[in-house]
Amino acid sequence: MNIEEFTAYCLNKKGVEESFPFGGDTLVFKVMGKIFALTGLESTPCTVNLKCTPDWAITLREEYEDIIPGYHMNKVHWNTVNIEGALDENLVKKLIDHSYDLVVGSLKKSEKAALDAI
Repeated sequence: MNIEEFTAYCLNKKGVEESFPFGGDTLVFKVMGKIFALTGLESTPCTVNLKCTPDWAITLREEYEDIIPGYHMNKVHWNTVNIEGALDENLVKKLIDHSYDLVVGSLKKSEKAALDAI
């Protein structure tokens, strides 16, 4: 998966917007104002930070060389994923979906209602 495919996949999710709150080289994806994915546009290879449940995060890091603890993030809840490496595109999409779902699951009832209304 390349950065364009990653961006399109994230933006296709309900209620997602992109922004550059940390400067012009860090692209951030939010659902209802909460971050679920971010990437440094200057990084080579392209890596992205995605939320993950703690137990699955450890399992993924042990199983895949292209998944490491989240760079500049809480390493318990975030992974850095090399999306241009050897990972299957379906796994990358599953990781994006998981991150998105974790954030949506943590939204307040009113935020979930607003998301449902979109």
